[in-house]
Amino acid sequence: MPHRLRKIRKLRGSRTCGYGRVGQHRKSGTKGERKVGRHKHGWTYVVKYEPDYFRKVGFTSPRSLYRQINTINVGELNDLVYRLTSGKRRAKVTINLSELGYDKLLGKGRITIPVTVKVSSCSEIAARKIEAAGGQVILEEG
Repeated sequence: MPHRLRKIRKLRGSRTCGYGRVGQHRKSGTKGERKVGRHKHGWTYVVKYEPDYFRKVGFTSPRSLYRQINTINVGELNDLVYRLTSGKRRAKVTINLSELGYDKLLGKGRITIPVTVKVSSCSEIAARKIEAAGGQVILEEG
């Protein structure tokens, strides 16, 4: 609704603004979660009963400190190889997971195809499973 069409525009200057008795809506208000008058007429109450009312608590770490690590499991490599090679069987396939947007290789699942994997980080179990299938893990600096 436009500001000029609100009821309060007609009521401005009319002493009570449609609320009847003068002091009827004086202490209330819509100030969110805070209580009315805590910095003004209710200040003595805050000092006496709620001394921590305006205190900040704790520390929030900046979001820039948290780095999102994109992971992939060994069990998903079979499907990935199948999609990348269009279903054709090759002797040995090389996959660069860093180029595909993955940061770390984890060891959940099984792999049956011998694959050479280039990745920036890898768990020990994942490396063992790939080497057991006849593949190789190359760790990149990054």
